Amino acid sequence: MGEVTNPARICKTFDCLMSSVSAGEDIWVFAYGSLIWKPEIPVAEQRTARVAGYHRGLYLWSRRHRGTQEYPGLVLALDRGGACTGLVLRIAAQDVTASLTALWEREMATVSYEPTWVNAHTTQAVVRALAFVVRRDCPGYSGKLPEHEVLHALHTGRGIFGTAREYLENTVASLEQHGFHDARLYRYVRLLKATS
Repeated sequence: MGEVTNPARICKTFDCLMSSVSAGEDIWVFAYGSLIWKPEIPVAEQRTARVAGYHRGLYLWSRRHRGTQEYPGLVLALDRGGACTGLVLRIAAQDVTASLTALWEREMATVSYEPTWVNAHTTQAVVRALAFVVRRDCPGYSGKLPEHEVLHALHTGRGIFGTAREYLENTVASLEQHGFHDARLYRYVRLLKATS
């Protein structure tokens, strides 16, 4: 597979997303958070990948899944700037439509992300991958918060899928299993344990 040179393309509707996929071809999805440990779609192959121009951070309020309106939790988002190491997940052609539908329902329920095609660098090649990038204009975008506010949200956030703390701990453990050390996230886990 040769170098991928096409620029990022943002899709604001599901029809746009489907029109950007070539019929009969596999696709790649970039996983940087819970998609690593809970993809919930059939994965034919996974590779370590690095995406330039975006970084991972606790930038998104969760007021349902990992928190409530009164006590929102924080979850990860892919934001502009820097670089991010994660996994690319290959979805076989026969599973593309169902998988993209499931991902759209999962990631776009609160319209907090923009599905964006990015270039993901793997050891084998550069692949075009779908990434869910946070919208800075969405109501749930927190931006970079002071450390004490992040820790408070991780301590108190509890939603229908569990606590914000569990979400972070699962993600950091999964990152470490794949050989990724995210120093900022690891620090939050360590501070949470120290204050429990």
